[in-house]
Amino acid sequence: MSTTATESKQSTATSWRLDPANSAVEFEAKTFWGLVTVKGHFNDYQGVLTLGPKPDVALTVAAASLDTGNRKRDEHLRSEEFFDAERHPQVSFVSDDVKLDGERLQISGVLHAAGRQLPIKLEAKLNKTDDGYEIEAATPADHRALGMTWSPLGMLRTTSKLSVRGRLIK
Repeated sequence: MSTTATESKQSTATSWRLDPANSAVEFEAKTFWGLVTVKGHFNDYQGVLTLGPKPDVALTVAAASLDTGNRKRDEHLRSEEFFDAERHPQVSFVSDDVKLDGERLQISGVLHAAGRQLPIKLEAKLNKTDDGYEIEAATPADHRALGMTWSPLGMLRTTSKLSVRGRLIK
C-alpha cells in the first residue's frame, strides 16, 4: 500500500496546502464554435487537502484574479455576465466525499461561482514527494449551470475545463 493510503488511515488528520509558487489553478473554454480555446488562470487562490480518516478537499479562488492575457476579455469575464466578481468575489470548491485509492482521489463536491452552485465529480492524481505531495486534477464544468450563458451567436461551447495542479506542503 502506498504512503498516501497509509497516511489516510492514520487516526489523526494531516492538512496540506497548495504552494502558490509551484501550483496553478487554470481554466479553458472553447469559443468560435470550438475553433479557438481561451485559456486562463487565477493568480490568487488557496487550496487544502486533508488526509486522515475522512479525507477532505477545499479550494478558494479570488474571482477578480483571473487572467487570460487579454485585459478587455478579463474585464468581461469578471463582469455580471460571467463571474460577477464584484458581488461574488470568491469561487470555491468544497468536497462532500473523498475516497483515496493508492495515488487516486475520487472527489465529489460543490463548485460555488457567481452566486450559484454546481455539483462536480472528478478524479485527482496524488504523488508523494520527499516533503509533501503533488496533485493534478481536471474536470469539465457546464458554466451555463452557474449562470454564465453569454455567448454571441452560440460561439461559446457549453463546458469549460477546470484544472488544478501543483505542490502540496504543510
